[in-house]
Amino acid sequence: PEVFEAAGEARQSALRRRFEREAQTTSLLSSPHTIDLFDYGVTDDGAFYYAMELLDGFDLKTLVERFGPLPVERAIVLLSQVCHSLAEAHASGLVHRDVTPANVFVCRYGRDVDFIKVLDFGLVKPEAAVHGRDPGPTHHDRIGGTPAFMSPEQALGQSQLDGRADIYATGCLGYWLTTGSLVFPRNSAMAMAVAHSQAVPERPSQRTELPIPEAFDTVILECLAKSPADRPPTAELLAHRLESIIVPASWDRTRAREWWNLHHPIDPSRRRLAADTMAVKLVRREDRSV
Repeated sequence: PEVFEAAGEARQSALRRRFEREAQTTSLLSSPHTIDLFDYGVTDDGAFYYAMELLDGFDLKTLVERFGPLPVERAIVLLSQVCHSLAEAHASGLVHRDVTPANVFVCRYGRDVDFIKVLDFGLVKPEAAVHGRDPGPTHHDRIGGTPAFMSPEQALGQSQLDGRADIYATGCLGYWLTTGSLVFPRNSAMAMAVAHSQAVPERPSQRTELPIPEAFDTVILECLAKSPADRPPTAELLAHRLESIIVPASWDRTRAREWWNLHHPIDPSRRRLAADTMAVKLVRREDRSV
């Protein structure tokens, strides 16, 4: 609220429009791997809020920091679900622009485990906006996103972004999951931006002792191509490429459940909260059908 109150009237209006666009955009997406948003608004004292589904698990930043790099077969399962969320957004003409480990959540979801939810569409823009045709609020003197996961065109402040910027970030995400390292570890945001624009990344297999198939290296490096034209053109195609990789052992439901039972057993106190979340979902579905 204090930030909102300190802003001038024009800035308050822009902040409100930006927040409303984020909430409206997220609520229109229906992929099961995109966070479900139930309601949003602004309180009387100026605080923005929205109510989302309750998730039980970890963001991918916490997952790797706490448990170490993932076996490649598990990383492929998670990345494919990220692609499912992004594919719908891209098909709707939306670019997320901030696909990072902190913005991707892996959770228990009903009877499923290792279920991905993509969060925080706060920087999402219609392609019309990133091509300069959107009158909505923006800041031409700022670069939105997270430097360690930012495509070269985004780091250079180019206005013409499309879904391939998210493909680049997904490559950075796959790198993080399998190596526990950033593609370009640097001491400053500016140095990271320069590295993403100019430096050649090492293969993931060179940064970890875990076995990584050459095909996975190849796909990740294609995602990290400097030119968008050299990356996989769509999230759907990227998912297909990942799922076609031959891995030493499959990451099946049994292995996934064993991992969750060992590292994150079900907390009985959360069962009621999960039930309440499901009740809200059912009400929302009924509203949609009406």
